[in-house]
Amino acid sequence: MTSRDSGREQPRGRGSGKREAILAGALSVFARDGYAGASIDAISAEAGVSTRTIYNHFTDKAGLFQQVLEHSSTSAAEAQIRIIDRHLRKVTDLEADLVDFGRAWVTPMPTHADHFRLVQRLGAESGSAVETATSTWRQAGPVRVRAELSARLGELASQRVLIVDDPDRAALHLMLLVSAGLPTQPGAAPTPHEITEAVTAGVRAFLHGYGT
Repeated sequence: MTSRDSGREQPRGRGSGKREAILAGALSVFARDGYAGASIDAISAEAGVSTRTIYNHFTDKAGLFQQVLEHSSTSAAEAQIRIIDRHLRKVTDLEADLVDFGRAWVTPMPTHADHFRLVQRLGAESGSAVETATSTWRQAGPVRVRAELSARLGELASQRVLIVDDPDRAALHLMLLVSAGLPTQPGAAPTPHEITEAVTAGVRAFLHGYGT
């Protein structure tokens, strides 16, 4: 192999480890600096790859931003769906199971901290790239998760455990109620006691409207 050959980048479709490193590095930089403030050079440094490697995998910063949001949203959504399945797949004590669900739902997930920081920044960004990526995030994340919770609440209604005319609206109400009163600003970490109090109050309000 010549020295020239050894310097070639791997063709697209190979080097999945580098692609994952780019996505992780880009997520960290976008979460810290926002879309407008992030640079390919900063992402290159964070990911530990060359800028050429980034452009071999992604056409431009806008394309990378969309892929980052889709990738991180899918991962975060899968974690939230696991919470729904773990606590609401088989309900034996409705209020207790909903409280357990709510506590898990609102407890911060350190492994997805960069994703949620990035999502919080979306409202302050503008431009077509951000609008496209935001649409991607909604479909891969919140819309998918809400559909899963809606389906589960619909099943509980069919078992006459809940009275639900509109499962999608009920899912929205449950998500809002269990998090009501908890701090939302970055870096704020409610205590387990504060979480339990807020979630329990939210679940009881939910059951007041939807319980049998």
